[in-house]
Amino acid sequence: MKCSEVMAYLRSIAPEETAESWDHVGLLVGREDKEVQVVMTALDATEDVISQAIAAGADLLVTHHPMLFRPVDRVVWEELAGRKIIRMIRADLSYFAMHTNCDSCVMAEEAAGKLGLTDCVMLEESPAPGPDGMPAGIGRAGLLPEEMSLRELCLRVKEAFDIDVVRLIGDPEARVRRAAISTGSGKSMVSRARAAGAEVLISGDLDHHCVIDAADEGMYLIDAGHFGTERFVAYTLAEELRKLGLTVMTAEEKSPYRYL
Repeated sequence: MKCSEVMAYLRSIAPEETAESWDHVGLLVGREDKEVQVVMTALDATEDVISQAIAAGADLLVTHHPMLFRPVDRVVWEELAGRKIIRMIRADLSYFAMHTNCDSCVMAEEAAGKLGLTDCVMLEESPAPGPDGMPAGIGRAGLLPEEMSLRELCLRVKEAFDIDVVRLIGDPEARVRRAAISTGSGKSMVSRARAAGAEVLISGDLDHHCVIDAADEGMYLIDAGHFGTERFVAYTLAEELRKLGLTVMTAEEKSPYRYL
């Protein structure tokens, strides 16, 4: 199967028109006419993930986060971005990224489903319709299966996303029924979550000022980490690509944070 055919399938799941204007998605390294039999999926194109893809004989690496966010004015071994590009080209490894388009068309619904949210509304609509012209957007707010304490919700989040640690802003015994989730970095979604009637927002990268402002406004937050709330997408994309009859592997990845 040609790389162009694999990309067409991925674009049918998450059209690139739904990506934010600042985002860099699509084929970032490689060639469209390459024959693809083996694919590796991952959250990030780190040096280690690239090594895993090359060692596995992958023809295509598909990640959520784009390796290239800013323009590259030179490709040299001594700089990280250049070194990654050179390694991929040497190995004839093509590289495709699905970021905010995947957030809107794939991850938001799946993340809400993991928590059992129902009667969901979007937190932010995407710039264009999703597959089949259906609305798409980042984040969801909806009803939990039942009223529960924040402590119980934290346990639910840890189990749903297979993570060990979350940070809670709020009284662990406070009761909530309506929750919002925005995978990845969600500090810009706090006001949108409140406007959607959510009592608590689950996300990652919630910084000090975001936290104290939310607390002043009576909004509860659960910071499950950027990695923690998005790692599942590598497995989701792997399952989709297996539908094409390809050999698909998911890279071994760990959160860069350690808690001592």
